[in-house]
Amino acid sequence: MTWASKSVAHTIDSARTFLKHQIWVWPIIAVVLLSTIGLFVRGAIERTMKASLASELETLLGVEAAMVDTWLAGQRLNAESLANDRTTRDLVGQLVTAAPAAGRTGERPEAEAQLIEALAPAMASYDYDAFFLLDKKRDVIASSEPAAIGKTEYGSAPGFAEVITRAFDGHAVVSRPLPSVLPMTDHLGRLRAGVPIMLAVSPVRDDNLQVIGALALRLRPDKEFTRILQLGRTGETGETYAFDSEGLMLSGSRFDEAMILLGILPDEPGSRSIMRLLLRDPGGDMSQGHRPTKRRAELPLTKLVASAIDGPPGSDVEGYRDYRGVNQVGAWRWLPEMGMGLATEMDYAEAYRPLTILQRTFWGLFTLLGLSSVAIFLFTLKVARLRREAQVAAIEAQQLGQYRLEQRLGAGAMGVVYKARHAMLRRPTAVKMIEPQKVTPDALAAFEREVQITSQLCHPNTVAIFDYGHTPEGLFYYAMEYLDGISLQDLVDQYGPQPVGRVVDLLLQVCGSLYEAHTMGLVHRDIKPANIMLNRRGADPDVVKVLDFGLVKEVDGDGQRGMAGTPLYMSPEAIQQPASVDPRSDLYAVGAVGYFLLTGRVVFEARDMNELLEFHLGKTPQPPSAIRGENVPDELEDALLACLDKNRAKRPQTARELAVRLEKVVAGDGWNVEKADLWWNQHERGTAPKAKPAAATATKTVRGDQAATIMQ
Repeated sequence: MTWASKSVAHTIDSARTFLKHQIWVWPIIAVVLLSTIGLFVRGAIERTMKASLASELETLLGVEAAMVDTWLAGQRLNAESLANDRTTRDLVGQLVTAAPAAGRTGERPEAEAQLIEALAPAMASYDYDAFFLLDKKRDVIASSEPAAIGKTEYGSAPGFAEVITRAFDGHAVVSRPLPSVLPMTDHLGRLRAGVPIMLAVSPVRDDNLQVIGALALRLRPDKEFTRILQLGRTGETGETYAFDSEGLMLSGSRFDEAMILLGILPDEPGSRSIMRLLLRDPGGDMSQGHRPTKRRAELPLTKLVASAIDGPPGSDVEGYRDYRGVNQVGAWRWLPEMGMGLATEMDYAEAYRPLTILQRTFWGLFTLLGLSSVAIFLFTLKVARLRREAQVAAIEAQQLGQYRLEQRLGAGAMGVVYKARHAMLRRPTAVKMIEPQKVTPDALAAFEREVQITSQLCHPNTVAIFDYGHTPEGLFYYAMEYLDGISLQDLVDQYGPQPVGRVVDLLLQVCGSLYEAHTMGLVHRDIKPANIMLNRRGADPDVVKVLDFGLVKEVDGDGQRGMAGTPLYMSPEAIQQPASVDPRSDLYAVGAVGYFLLTGRVVFEARDMNELLEFHLGKTPQPPSAIRGENVPDELEDALLACLDKNRAKRPQTARELAVRLEKVVAGDGWNVEKADLWWNQHERGTAPKAKPAAATATKTVRGDQAATIMQ
């Protein structure tokens, strides 16, 4: 739990630092958040709109169906009223008992003329344009149209036969729109068969209430029937229509002119959709140029028509193609007693226009935010480039805050170190700063962590921090004591193995520095010769300064959880379990440094990194005396080999414990302060090879694979 909480806190801090320095990320975050919110809102609105749309379509169709039912009921009632009139019944009785009408010549029978006269006022009132009286043989025995007399078509033609049969069964019925079987004038005044008609039929009964005939009243569906359905249109594209089981439209459409232009209806005068338009799916949007490759009668029924014929009432708001191939939403129901269906539908685009507007608005906002992100990103790059130029200019001007830069001393993986002088104090100072091209949130955090940790330490053998800050150009730096000395790496490289007494003295000072760090809960993790400076401070020669606390880890803290350090001086646990390193891991490295000072060689020499790590994990090092070629005090050799033990429980447990063991070493070479002074006098200004000036820095001295610092 503790590790998890620290991990989360570290992640939050890293994210906060990143967002603080990367302004261009905010518009992207806004785009992502708004996109998520927009998609959620759009989904919620779409679901609500679909439910509302389905309800509206089904309600509208229900109202239309109720209006049609009411109209049909009125037509049945009209037919029954006329058929049950006393005068009508008497005249029908006379006509039924008279001679057959087939082949009749001459004038109308008196009873037929009286029947025409009796029905005329009601027919004019109810907009019936003709009547037909059929006997039980289904023959027309009287009609307002003489040409129909004696015809059997009304009793036998498809659609008509079912209606007449139901009438003789004693029911008043109204047929669905049907094509006329006899020639009659159409809406253009032409005499032709196949004109759309409807029949309101009622049985005629005698005094014994027996059905003796059927009275059929003819009306035009393109008038009242179509007008009722067209009341159910919504918006610019909505319409309600009727259809039969073959997919034939039984009512007129409001888009006849458009269908003529699409080629669905013939381009001829008075072309109309009623009983001429097949509701078939063309397979594509004909309004966008699609043309089917089959004859219309061979195309499948539209999804709406097929659903109405095969199933219960319903609706579809997901979208489907209509008879033009245009994407639609609609509702349907089938009227089994009429043998026809009703449908109401409208274009999908119009139905979801508010959603489309909302979606376009969101996309507009996303586009603006995206462009803002790009603009801010480009602006950030421009500002960053200008800042880098200003930083480079500041460095070239040799001025960093109050420090005047004098000489570049060295560079590492992250920072560069200059010898500088404070403007007021005139004191030589080492200034380390992050190179402009390497300033990142992670690098800055590591830089700050290094200086903060190092500044907590006050041991005389630990480098001292004087100042920390940044310039107006954004150059981050810290100032520390300037060390005009030599690293232990350079010491051995240039002057070979060191005297036993000197080695002991140097290691004792290293132990002092580390003991302070360890008591404060810090593990260095990168003790090596390159990170230990040897200096002459005032009158004191051979003063050690421990550098580079950039990889330091807090004991029991999260620290750096990957493998970190320099492989040549890395303890076994630092290789196998990097998170478990403790002060004893630093002591392993101290033993390796002492080994190097005594012998001039590293503890293990290997051909590659893998072999080197394997040696640290399992190979026993040679005693320093075997390599040095001369006796090494047992106390020193035992102390160094104890530090290099694979089992950290067998190593000295603290830096002070190691120092106590080192203090017991009796060096036979007589190394003392006088000899140290003499060495510095000879090598600081003498003619012997001169040590290069160095600074107390946190940079890594890289010498191929032998001293490279790694951090994973």
